[in-house]
Amino acid sequence: MRILHASRFEAGRVATLLVAVAFLTACASAPTPPPAARSELAPTGKLRVGLLVRNPSYVIKDGTATEMQGIAVDLARELARQLGVPFEPVRYEAVSKMLDGAKVGDWDVSFLGFEQSRTAQIDFTPAYAVVGSGYMVPAGSPIRSIGDVDKPGIRIAVSQRSAQDVFVTKNIKQAQLVRVTQVPEGLKLMMAGKVDAVVGNRTQLLDAANEMPGSRVLEGSLFDVGQSMGIPKGRPAGTAYARNFVEYAKSSGLVQKAIDRSGLRGVNVAPASGK
Repeated sequence: MRILHASRFEAGRVATLLVAVAFLTACASAPTPPPAARSELAPTGKLRVGLLVRNPSYVIKDGTATEMQGIAVDLARELARQLGVPFEPVRYEAVSKMLDGAKVGDWDVSFLGFEQSRTAQIDFTPAYAVVGSGYMVPAGSPIRSIGDVDKPGIRIAVSQRSAQDVFVTKNIKQAQLVRVTQVPEGLKLMMAGKVDAVVGNRTQLLDAANEMPGSRVLEGSLFDVGQSMGIPKGRPAGTAYARNFVEYAKSSGLVQKAIDRSGLRGVNVAPASGK
């Protein structure tokens, strides 16, 4: 009886392990795109991808479709490969212009930070990565911490319609907000002494600090922004497939490999969404 009991136990254990292996294999397998998803994500026969080329969180090297490099570029290329269509980058220097592009159908998929106010015109996938937000100050600045920023007389540059713009508009009570079209414009104002700090995602600010001796990115994060894929409203099959693709990209290690290739600091793979 003991032998029979042990055999049943081992059989059950083996069965459990087989189920676990099958589950992990399924998680790491690329989802097969149904025809409806391919039609909605590549209606022109190409995957037109909206990319913020001035933000290293997405693109670290601009150029032709084959020369571009970056986390979003790697993911976009793999998505295009899964769909069996060419990858066509649609370049933007400011998130506000990318959002406007969604209204007129200039792109089919974009890579951008999730922000609730954007869901009126864009459907989002779960986050594939997470990036913190923070402040950068120039050399010699008396500002030492995040708590020193929101004070009378302090001027903060922020990219209009960015996730950081939404946050500081709600939370900054005493400092003055100076809206710009993109972070590099804010950095120029800071170096010219026209603003006292620039708010943005920490990855972009840390990258910029390498080119500006003495400047500092303050310790800590204001809030974390989930980096997601966005699909224009009205493409349910395409959105469903993109969501499955993002979960595959995380579980298979594709996102982590893209982060490693980028060499960026402050970017982490987002947790599984649990669907």
